[in-house]
Amino acid sequence: MFTAAVASAQWLHYPTAGIPRTRDGKPNLTAPAPKTRDRKPDLSGLWMPANDPGIKGTNGEPLPKLFIDVSMGMKPGQFAMLPAAQTLFDARASNYQSDDPLTACKPIGGPRLNSIPVPVKIVQNPGLIVLMHEIETTFRQIYTDGRKLPDDPLPSTLGYSSGKWDGDTLVVDTIGSHGEGWLDAVGHPYSEALRVTERFRRRDFGHLEIQITIDDPQSYQKPFTITQNLDFLPDSDLLEYHCAENERDVKHFVLK
Repeated sequence: MFTAAVASAQWLHYPTAGIPRTRDGKPNLTAPAPKTRDRKPDLSGLWMPANDPGIKGTNGEPLPKLFIDVSMGMKPGQFAMLPAAQTLFDARASNYQSDDPLTACKPIGGPRLNSIPVPVKIVQNPGLIVLMHEIETTFRQIYTDGRKLPDDPLPSTLGYSSGKWDGDTLVVDTIGSHGEGWLDAVGHPYSEALRVTERFRRRDFGHLEIQITIDDPQSYQKPFTITQNLDFLPDSDLLEYHCAENERDVKHFVLK
């Protein structure tokens, strides 16, 4: 099982600008959510997926519930795989999830990035929001300039994302996945037909909610919705993170 250690030494104790603070200088994470110049909610900041107290990793560390199993806690009928997806899921289980992209040092795609227990920095600009995930130093672009999703997308790890504001909620539609990733650690699959709708809502300064709807008619009987909460990380920053344990190229190089 994946284990992440959140380093506290990124720009150690360097105060993050613009954080509301209490009289004793501590970050006030329940203060109102900030706004941009155009009065939209400002999602910017360094965030960490919130852990579930009842979910533990192999070393006893708390982990986000969705990181382990996106179907955890769902009622009967809310989550049902189609036969091909069930067969693939069973094969991954019988192989003890040994080909998990996360543990095999392969790119992590799809909505799973929202629940990987490493920080993500959101940078919000007019027309474009960038998510910089510490895992594999991965970046994701969400265009908010009104562009439509492509009619014939070239399949990729993260696909294509277009967002618009619905009141104080950013609604993001994503298509174009290559369908090779996993939704969680137990191996729930998805296909190239995947369409993801995320609703980002900053409840207050220190808490961000992402409601995620998975619509994959080739893998699941009907769409289902899951929610991942994120907590603001004050006075910290990203580290470079590269998974190199599975690196096999160097031995094939011919050096002169």
